[in-house]
Amino acid sequence: MSQEYYPPPPPLPPQQTPPNHASRGLAITSLVLGILALILSFIPLLIVGVGAAAVITGILALRKGQSPGMSWAGIITGGLGALISIIVVIIFGLAFDYIDDSRPDTQVTSSPTESPSRDTPSPTPTSPTSTPSPTPTESDSDTPTPTPSETEESTPEPTPETTSAAPTPEETEDAGSVSQQNALESAESYLSFTAFSRSGLIEQLEFEGYSNADATWAVDNVTVDWGEQAVEQAEDYLEYTAFSRTGLIDQLEFEGFSTADATAAVDTITVDWNEQAAASAENYLDFTSFSRSELIDQLIFEGFTAEQAEYGVNQTGL
Repeated sequence: MSQEYYPPPPPLPPQQTPPNHASRGLAITSLVLGILALILSFIPLLIVGVGAAAVITGILALRKGQSPGMSWAGIITGGLGALISIIVVIIFGLAFDYIDDSRPDTQVTSSPTESPSRDTPSPTPTSPTSTPSPTPTESDSDTPTPTPSETEESTPEPTPETTSAAPTPEETEDAGSVSQQNALESAESYLSFTAFSRSGLIEQLEFEGYSNADATWAVDNVTVDWGEQAVEQAEDYLEYTAFSRTGLIDQLEFEGFSTADATAAVDTITVDWNEQAAASAENYLDFTSFSRSELIDQLIFEGFTAEQAEYGVNQTGL
């Protein structure tokens, strides 16, 4: 009697790992910082810190198992933004060194002062007039009595010498030292290229090698309206990326502007915040995928109102 062969049972299906629904907060933050660092990499120094923050948060997101795509995108864009910002700083430094070297040195020569003998006429010596002595034949009544006009001659009084007043110590201090004057010229050159806050310009001059005292003196003596600088900086930001009203104010404060100047600048410029929300939503979708509710929450997190966020997401078609 033959024994029937039974096939082995089929292998068990592989155990499926439940999808990871962990929060993507760090990955999203890394991506946002990376995009900001890459777009605003033309700003010296300050974006280096933003790029470094994007790289760090991206690495932390990878370690916590959050979205690899957004994490790597944040790391790459943050690193590129920091690198470009450093290159811009080097180019600016070389350009200003070339300008300083090519500037001709001016020699100030003081004209010699005239000697007092040229200004004051020297009195001519006069010999006293002699009075004729009476002869024996002349009587005392016939002897002429000399008058003061005949015996005395008027001597011209010397004119007072006019000399230029020596500069006072206050005037010398106001003019500044040679290094302070050089710092002032560098500050004016920077302001002719881009907008700065007061503290940002001082930090830039210190990065160029000037002492804090010289940099502060130069910034305090430059002719500039910091409110106008804040307006110009806000307009530059909006040319490169989208911002909410509060986000733009926070960015200007991060650049060193006061809250009053930052708020006045943002309220001065003409901008449609609904369109800014729509542009920001498009930027997010260009890098990663979002659900409708996630994208609305992200826009609200960026500082847009709920109405502005919904409008921006509606423009994307979600």
